[in-house]
Amino acid sequence: MTELDPRSLLAMAEAALDEVEEMFAANVGAAPLVTKARGDFATEADFAIEQRLREVLAQLTGFPVYGEEFGGKRPTSDTVWVIDPIDGTTNYAAGFPMCAMLLSLLHKGEPIVSVTSMPMLGRRVTATKGGGTFMNGREVHLDPEAGRPISIAFGSVIARHDGTFPRSWRQLLLARVGERYPTIRISGSVGVDLASTAMGAFGGTVTFSPHIWDNAAGVLQIREAGGIVTDIAGDPWTRDSVGVLAGTNDVHATLLSIIQDLQPPEDFRA
Repeated sequence: MTELDPRSLLAMAEAALDEVEEMFAANVGAAPLVTKARGDFATEADFAIEQRLREVLAQLTGFPVYGEEFGGKRPTSDTVWVIDPIDGTTNYAAGFPMCAMLLSLLHKGEPIVSVTSMPMLGRRVTATKGGGTFMNGREVHLDPEAGRPISIAFGSVIARHDGTFPRSWRQLLLARVGERYPTIRISGSVGVDLASTAMGAFGGTVTFSPHIWDNAAGVLQIREAGGIVTDIAGDPWTRDSVGVLAGTNDVHATLLSIIQDLQPPEDFRA
């Protein structure tokens, strides 16, 4: 990685996002344009933002891009930008502020630069490998002694009955986590959940997304903010992981213990 300068690449990533934040803000409340598999959808802004980010990043860095809307070469051993042009598209289309643009740079499968831009909240969270995590330019950390009730961000509980984490298993997990941490929040945006955990708004988070564009930015941010990040089973997070379990040392350990006490997800599949 000696040929890469994460700080310089972060500046380029932020410059690219500067190009599209006005477009993001101008199209909040946009109607769905394309219905995708399993009921997901995209707006015209999703496509326009990703296309513009691809153009700017190619011009500034020359690295290939892998994005939610237009695909590309999957991140393997190469250095690749990963884009989610609008994370929380349902929220975005409804005018609900829990949505974000997610941009990360993976090198040999590991995120080394990441930005989560939340224009409707006026927040931008950034991280570089070995360089810490910052919110609007101020360094942030996960604080195990925050002096307030520990909140947990939780992923979607409406899922397929035959998926990796079936609906009934997720709902049972939600109930068990709620018994230990009553202040649970479901925002509808994995990117917002992970970035907010890195900022210290949440003591931990459980997400279920299998997509690298949802997870990579926040994974780096939580790591650099001093948090623990694994997959749902407690194994090391990789680019191929399904879901993220993250938080302070104590919260992560507690959440993992709750998960391990449940029956395996496959026992709940239809």
